Amino acid sequence: MTDNRSVPKSSTPLDSDAALTAYSTPDTVKAVALVLPGGKADSYDAAVPSQLTAVRMRPFARHLSRAGVGRGLAVSMLRYRYRGWNGVEASPTVDARWALETIRERHGGIPVVLVGHSMGGRTSLRVADDPSVVGVVALAPWLPGDEPVAHLGGVRALIAHGNLDFVTSPRASRRFARRARSVGADINYKVVHGDSHAMLLRPHRWHSLTTRTALSYL
Repeated sequence: MTDNRSVPKSSTPLDSDAALTAYSTPDTVKAVALVLPGGKADSYDAAVPSQLTAVRMRPFARHLSRAGVGRGLAVSMLRYRYRGWNGVEASPTVDARWALETIRERHGGIPVVLVGHSMGGRTSLRVADDPSVVGVVALAPWLPGDEPVAHLGGVRALIAHGNLDFVTSPRASRRFARRARSVGADINYKVVHGDSHAMLLRPHRWHSLTTRTALSYL
């Protein structure tokens, strides 16, 4: 969707219920920001655009669109097949890798920045080894202690967490950042003071931090 609030354009692969919704597509696309919403630990319920996890990320997509469209930045949001991570299946990572391949088919090997919240933050870091990905912004990510880091060597990322978050753990994010740095990742950890998991108390701080960081990776 461009900033004139036109209806977003969605695309869905024939063999999947995942979909990409475009928020801005410049005439000449030089880079893509892929927005990944949150979800649940376990659920095979269908993900739908009206869910709060998706609604929460639309202002981020619009902010990125306004700031980046003049620089050739296209912005798309991924709708997963399912609401849940679903254990070893890691369902949203399958959808994210499909989305990255779709972006390559459309635009070639241009740089992609991943912006994910909660489960989407975990997803973005899990697929950051994709050759198109040049950076990750993980907002209040869900990062269990055994989340792998070996694939993150050379990856640039920001992990931002509100100090009032009681849904996902700021301490787990900090520990993950330390482990990732030990394998050569370039990860910055940022505390957003005075905000919680929903990112509603300091929204402008979250939006500005996300957009500024994403554009710096490009």
